Amino acid sequence: MKRFIEPQVLAGIAQQERQSSKSRASRQILTLLHRWAGLFLAVFLFISGLTGAIISWDHELDEWLNPQLFERQSQGESLPPLALADQFEASHPRILVTWLPLSLEPEQNLELGVKARLDPTTGKAFELDFNQVALDPVNGEIRGSRLWGDLSLSRENFLPFLYKLHYSMHIPDAFGLELGILFMGILAIVWSIDCFIALWLSFPNFQAWRKSFVFRWRQGGYKLNFDLHRSGGVWLWALLLTLAVTAISMNLKQEVMRPLVSTFSTLTPDPFSLRTPNPHDEPIEPVITRQEIIQLASAEAQKKNWIMPPGGMFYEPEYGIYGVTFHEPGHDHPHFGLGNPWLYFDGQDGSYLGDKIPGEGSAGDIFLQAQFPLHSGRILGLPGRILVSLLGLAVATLSVTGVIIWQRKRWARVRMANNH
Repeated sequence: MKRFIEPQVLAGIAQQERQSSKSRASRQILTLLHRWAGLFLAVFLFISGLTGAIISWDHELDEWLNPQLFERQSQGESLPPLALADQFEASHPRILVTWLPLSLEPEQNLELGVKARLDPTTGKAFELDFNQVALDPVNGEIRGSRLWGDLSLSRENFLPFLYKLHYSMHIPDAFGLELGILFMGILAIVWSIDCFIALWLSFPNFQAWRKSFVFRWRQGGYKLNFDLHRSGGVWLWALLLTLAVTAISMNLKQEVMRPLVSTFSTLTPDPFSLRTPNPHDEPIEPVITRQEIIQLASAEAQKKNWIMPPGGMFYEPEYGIYGVTFHEPGHDHPHFGLGNPWLYFDGQDGSYLGDKIPGEGSAGDIFLQAQFPLHSGRILGLPGRILVSLLGLAVATLSVTGVIIWQRKRWARVRMANNH
């Protein structure tokens, strides 16, 4: 006697086959997306990973490579930094000091950031072939200068070269856009999306989930390469995603991250986001002096009951904005947490524009404050910086192993095609 399968059972089997077919098709699509995204990202992530591992220690390495820029050679009592900056500008009327530390460590030179002033005859900025200057704190003599971010591997420019390579690949600006920063920001978006695709592909089914955490060290060769790529990515997934998302914030803060975060949380107005910057070659000359800004900032800090002294100040000529940061001497590069507090003032009339106080504000404000400390590892202090250096090496490794996997599979497909 023939036994018949009930129609409901047949329908169930057919539905399972359709679902399985859709699942295979989806996986194939995601595999293709991961493959091409990985190939697109590989070279840039390899470079960014290696440079990121180094620039976690940029200040220490820069001082070691260039003692002539950082280490004081003279003896005697140091002049106040404000007086040194005024003296330098008086001797170089075409130059505007844009970054000034307000406290000095005993054995250090005074490091100034500078830009060209506006030439009144042309309406454009003067030509200037450097943007950093080191002054002797006793007599104000120039101990060295350099163009930070210059396309050069000289001793003075090596660390700045690596730093700029990390976030822009030294792609030149064009059409009024910082193309390198924009390009690397787009790469970070692709990388963030690919992190989720890679995680999905790493767990093909519930039964095989353990394999995605295993490294076949003894078997070596291709199997170990595959495990380094897949399992390494799984173990480090949350940290890699953090690097990718914070990279978006670093490069596309105003274009992407602030608008995105503002949909979930109210953000405190950012003085820079409220203004349209002037072109690079049309700087806004300040009307209010640095001394006046320090007085205004000190008065505002007193209202907030801050006990820290002013530690440094900048003037951004494209926006016409002063910023003053408060910290104890020697803590200009915070070793832990969300950084130092800032106060902002208008360079034309001295009006108070707002502040950035670590750990204060809305959830969105604090999220944005955390982006650089997370990306650099400084949020966890020295252990965080070590971790970020190791992550940089891991990113480079994942890039190389991914390309090897693709190349091996490509060779296999070519051999199969030739055999047929």
